[in-house]
Amino acid sequence: MSVSIFDSFLTSSDMIAVFDDAAIVQAMLRFEQALAQAQADVGLLQQATAQTIAEACDVQRFDVPALIVAGRRAGSLAIPLVKELKKIVTAADAQAGGKVHFGGTSQDVIDTAMVLATREALQLLDDGLHDLTGQLLQLAEQHTGTPVLARTLMQPAQITTLGFKFAGWLAPLVRARTHLREAGRRALQLQLGGAVGTLDVMGEQGPAVVERMAAILGLRAPDAAWHTQRDEWVRLGLEVALLSGALGKIATDLSLMAQGEIAELSEPSGEGRGGSSAMAHKRNPVSAMIALAAAARTPQHGAALLAAMGQQHERGLGNWQAELAEWPSLFLSAHGALQALNEAIAGLQIDSGRMLRNIGEFKELMYPGSARDAVEIARPAQRLAEQQLRQLRADITQLSTSS
Repeated sequence: MSVSIFDSFLTSSDMIAVFDDAAIVQAMLRFEQALAQAQADVGLLQQATAQTIAEACDVQRFDVPALIVAGRRAGSLAIPLVKELKKIVTAADAQAGGKVHFGGTSQDVIDTAMVLATREALQLLDDGLHDLTGQLLQLAEQHTGTPVLARTLMQPAQITTLGFKFAGWLAPLVRARTHLREAGRRALQLQLGGAVGTLDVMGEQGPAVVERMAAILGLRAPDAAWHTQRDEWVRLGLEVALLSGALGKIATDLSLMAQGEIAELSEPSGEGRGGSSAMAHKRNPVSAMIALAAAARTPQHGAALLAAMGQQHERGLGNWQAELAEWPSLFLSAHGALQALNEAIAGLQIDSGRMLRNIGEFKELMYPGSARDAVEIARPAQRLAEQQLRQLRADITQLSTSS
């Protein structure tokens, strides 16, 4: 896909590549290739026909920009793509040309292509969560007893520990990784129903083609076509939105604790990182900024998915197309935030002395005493952090062994 310069600023090159125009078209061609192979495997086509179709399913043989322009006129990118694919196949074998896209429909092609792309996108998110949760777990365990000022309603409250705070950042990410995997297992399914979802063109062989095609693509075989039953798919998108929200929470706390007047945490420094074009003294939390921008954009994308669910009859008009346009943005934002926070947490600078000084400024509001007293006061938070982190470590280990 083509993204604006400002979109690219807030995401990653890896996620842009997943939803790149050529990548999506290649995924659509992968659908056509798998459809023909599955039909040949159950006896609907000759194996030679399937092979001829497969040889033509190379995105390098297609003018992708021209297909996009033609798709606007046709109402679907799949229509000009299938037309061009038939031309290429027919040139090689006239009989095989008539079997291209046999029994499929435009939404089958595009939905399955988006499922294939989303599988890659989810792997990128899972990898990013693996790294971020591992880093946060290590920091939390190192600082279970480090006293820090807790703040409620944006004001100094009582004493907690940095480890307890980090555990609060970590727990939603561990849950997000679990829920994304669960939602992905349900939503990453083949779309194949034909014109109205009944597989009628393929007759009695239709269900067998679905099973075989799903196996070829490594996807779950659906109970039925889900052309306008978008609940599992939207649920997955909303899990990505929730992840962005959790990352935004971390970014909010990090940016507040990095304020010069607080100075308890700071993002890593480096040449060209976080500087100001006008104020040399500034050290801007740029990773938190990117994650906050992602979190701010996400609710609109999630709401659009929900708004598009009321699709008409067996195939939707306008709402499915709106969903398609919104879908990549969720993943672009989430991965941009993940990548930014991974960079920040990897080099996070912690000033425990400043944390004690900040506590000391408000000791008359809470507990009189020395820095040692602050450590003692923080013991309950430390014990809770240790308990929570034991469970989180077990959960992270389980996720790592089951990936």
